[in-house]
Amino acid sequence: MPRPGNDDDATEVIRLANQINDAWSQKTELDDKLLKQLAYQATGDLSPMVAVFGGLVAQEVLKACTGKFSPINNFMYFDALECLPVGFEPKEADLAPVGSRYDGQIAVFGREFQEKLSNYREFLVGSGAIGCEMLKNWAMMGIASGENGVIHVTDMDTIEKSNLNRQFLFRPADVGKLKSDTAAEAVAKMNPDIAGKIVTHQDRVGLETEVVYNDEFYESIDGVTNALDNVVARKYMDQRCVFYRKPLLESGTLGTKGNTQVVIPHLTESYSASQDPAEKQIPICTLKNFPHAIEHTIQWARDLFEGLFTQPAESVNAYLSTPDYIDKAFATVGDSVKIETLNKIRSFLVTDKPMAFADCVAWARKNFEELYNNAPQQLLFNFPADAVTSSGQPFWSPPKRVPTAVTFDPASDLHIDFIMAAANLHAFNYGLKGSRDRDQIKQLAAAVTVPKFVPKSGVKIQVNENEDPGAGV
Repeated sequence: MPRPGNDDDATEVIRLANQINDAWSQKTELDDKLLKQLAYQATGDLSPMVAVFGGLVAQEVLKACTGKFSPINNFMYFDALECLPVGFEPKEADLAPVGSRYDGQIAVFGREFQEKLSNYREFLVGSGAIGCEMLKNWAMMGIASGENGVIHVTDMDTIEKSNLNRQFLFRPADVGKLKSDTAAEAVAKMNPDIAGKIVTHQDRVGLETEVVYNDEFYESIDGVTNALDNVVARKYMDQRCVFYRKPLLESGTLGTKGNTQVVIPHLTESYSASQDPAEKQIPICTLKNFPHAIEHTIQWARDLFEGLFTQPAESVNAYLSTPDYIDKAFATVGDSVKIETLNKIRSFLVTDKPMAFADCVAWARKNFEELYNNAPQQLLFNFPADAVTSSGQPFWSPPKRVPTAVTFDPASDLHIDFIMAAANLHAFNYGLKGSRDRDQIKQLAAAVTVPKFVPKSGVKIQVNENEDPGAGV
């Protein structure tokens, strides 16, 4: 109770709902049609909707466990009645269970719909984060589990360790294996009904593979799902779907943001018909001196990593391996860029070249001082905490935040974490043996002599993006 599609049970549900509503102090108007749909499908169980609720519940559990945020203390209502066809009034017999693992889905959409799903022929382009979620949902839904069903999935990439945190079909033992093959094997274990129904490919979609994904291929499939990570491939697949008149499910993620778009021939616009506005760039002055959002600090850290561990090494390698490096690299850049690049190369190869791991620890310690003590002190020298603007308003008013200079403390785990990570990365670039011995690193860092910082007069710090960038530090 209530049985799928049973009118008597639905009537009883409506009666009980009205009875409860009449006895409630906050009486409200009930929608009998909505209650009837609820009764029809109350025993239903849809994998994609379960995944939505599972994600929300997991998020609230993490909030409660970490104590960083307060879990939501409220009821949640979510429906997707738009998924039902217009005028959808199935007979009770069509919604009745048949003793299969798909009975929960049959209770919502009916047996005829399930048969269509089981014989569907879909092309999944990409088996990364979105692709894994798609394949898992399809396996649970029974897509392509019938006699004529098939799922084609292509992905030319192999699994990397960094993929494991979000591409949940992969395990540490799968690192180095092909994504498409591994994902297909994983979902076949979840639902043996689709074993042998997934055809894996390792071809990039594009002009060069049209001999593989040709007329015969597109005529053999019913639809396409994009799980791509670049706009060029998305637009190409959109063109193919328009040409062959195939429905396309387009989706993408960016951090915590996500989007989906359903493209149906002769009914909706295509993916390429519209274009997202360009992402707003974070001003350099905000990143360097006035960060006030988490994305600012993340980008600052990424830029710092590139500047300390990637760009200098790449410049040095190019300098050492390319005979005419100076002529080629500096042909189209200004003098300031030339001087900065050559100084980095000289520092990396001569003046600051480490000879042992202890030198790397000293290098890390001096960078800590520059980043977390000297830079804030210089900023406060230029703009004291009580500084005011020309209009008389406090300079350090939201979203600006007054910085605090950090004094290095060998007893601080966070400070030693920075020193250990930076020293080991620096040692790796030089082929030196690193160390994870925290006690040793504490002693080495504490022994480093760091010059006392004296603020510099005449240093100009760019306050907003409209000022001359050359005036910044």
